[in-house]
Amino acid sequence: MQMKKNELAHHREADGLSEEMLSKLLNNGADGTGGKPTVGQLLAVAAGVGVASAVGYGVYRLLKYRAEQQPPSEWHRVGEVSDLWIYPIKSCGAVRVRQFQCSSIGPQLGLLRDRIFMVVKSADGTFITGRSHPTLVLVQPAFDEQYERMTLSAPGMMDITVNVKQLLETVPGSASVWDQPVAAVDCGEEVARWLSRFLLSEDFGLRLVYYPLERPTRPVREKNRIHALLTARDSGALHDATSYMLVSEASVADVNTRLEKPVPALQYRANILVKGPSAFEEDDWKWIRIGETVYRNVKPCTRCLFTNVDPETGISSPKQEPLTTLRKYRLKPGLGNSPVVGMQMGIRTLGAIGLGDTVYVG
Repeated sequence: MQMKKNELAHHREADGLSEEMLSKLLNNGADGTGGKPTVGQLLAVAAGVGVASAVGYGVYRLLKYRAEQQPPSEWHRVGEVSDLWIYPIKSCGAVRVRQFQCSSIGPQLGLLRDRIFMVVKSADGTFITGRSHPTLVLVQPAFDEQYERMTLSAPGMMDITVNVKQLLETVPGSASVWDQPVAAVDCGEEVARWLSRFLLSEDFGLRLVYYPLERPTRPVREKNRIHALLTARDSGALHDATSYMLVSEASVADVNTRLEKPVPALQYRANILVKGPSAFEEDDWKWIRIGETVYRNVKPCTRCLFTNVDPETGISSPKQEPLTTLRKYRLKPGLGNSPVVGMQMGIRTLGAIGLGDTVYVG
């Protein structure tokens, strides 16, 4: 409230200055003798009025921007956390957890981290996803109790283990996410062969890479620059847009009432599932607090063909559901043909969250 008063005061000050200058000129002349002002004098005063107004408006916009970046002082309860997921490998299976730490690059428990691995083409280092390779979701990661070793399983394959801790001692190379270069550690020949055999039925063609840094390094993608609150610090490790995604149970249920075959919440690949709010209420949240962790709603979560892939079977819906249904009622202005379910968040205060934690909105 005080911030708003200050903004109005700056406006009034600039307007008052403009009115005072103009009044003196018209009533007394530029030299104070009461003579008629010249054209040059009128232009000079008009320019001064314009500068004063521009400065006042600039100050107003700056103060408004700063206010929007500050978490609110008042919060109200909207629900509680009902499920948590970490996806160690981009487009692969989820690890359900009871709690996680919230880092600047995404959810984590030790070296179990969100979208920290990805599968890339051997030829050029570009990544593949469930859009083109839906059976990626059947690659299921699991971690040991120390969260230092990752074991992969998949139908018809023997399990294989990757020593994640050892990868931190390896000099990184590079790969790319949406044509943006990223640091990447190659995970070795054995797991590369394993993935190639499962996904391509070949002994080569794919590799697994690991993001070794503790901070985001990619700028906002050009297509996402329409979202003014989205910043480079929100880009996460190997994520598409942001390092945290949230959806509500009611939103998932609302879509399911319109489908012949309901889909599980996991099919939307969020990190945080919340029960309590009404369907799509999360669209309008600005600030979110869970425990001491504070997030900013920076972007609607637009949905692509990967949303049609069943996480249990790795098969994409022949009827292109739920995407077809979502396009009938969940399209948003400026976002084209990509419907919205859930929101993508940027973290503003680090902390930890767990199942049953209260969710507040400011």
